[in-house]
Amino acid sequence: MHTPDFSELETSLEYRFASRQTLATALRHRSFVHEQNGPMEDNERLEFLGDAVLNLIVSHLLMDRFPGLAEGDLSRVRAGLVNENRLAAAAKNIGLGRYLQLGKGEQRSHGQQKFSILADAFEALVAAVYIDGGFARVFEVISRHFAVFLDAIEEKEPTYDFKSLLQEYVQGRHQDMPAYEIIEESGPDHDKTFRVALSVSGIRVYGTGKNKKGAEQDAAQKAYARLTSEPE
Repeated sequence: MHTPDFSELETSLEYRFASRQTLATALRHRSFVHEQNGPMEDNERLEFLGDAVLNLIVSHLLMDRFPGLAEGDLSRVRAGLVNENRLAAAAKNIGLGRYLQLGKGEQRSHGQQKFSILADAFEALVAAVYIDGGFARVFEVISRHFAVFLDAIEEKEPTYDFKSLLQEYVQGRHQDMPAYEIIEESGPDHDKTFRVALSVSGIRVYGTGKNKKGAEQDAAQKAYARLTSEPE
């Protein structure tokens, strides 16, 4: 089988693999493997390992970066950094989708752009770097590629980041993800008020704020309070 040229991906990642086979496995989706004749490993085992490596490194980075944050806040910020959306963004930043081996069905449905597939592949890629180069090297890679996300975090934000808290809550229970919709803008340009509708886990709540983010946070806080007060 022809081995793809991963040079550009390695350049974007800023890491050169000693074993291209490990890298190739990290990019092999199960849909591709199911269509092949003969034994071939997909990237799901690497995804499992990469999830653990990412959580460890991100935890380390957060403790170094924000020494004043309590354990609960650190957990919430970490959940926001290693969730599907953020990992898919990291994958897109290095053009990972172009290198994924997908089955014909996933190709037709643009699987290389799906957040779930990208996020899983990024975790597998992290594991591949860890296996290939060791902990120090994968720590460098994650530090470099997550710097932009860490820079965006303000120390006081986690206490009030109900959007991340709500997302972490519903993800942990395999429920539908929150859907936000701006339903009203009122007031002059210099003093607008936004009203947002939030649908999640079978409930619908409304939030208001002086900007879109504030209105979404208000709605997320109400939804989180309602969901966590209801019996399981």
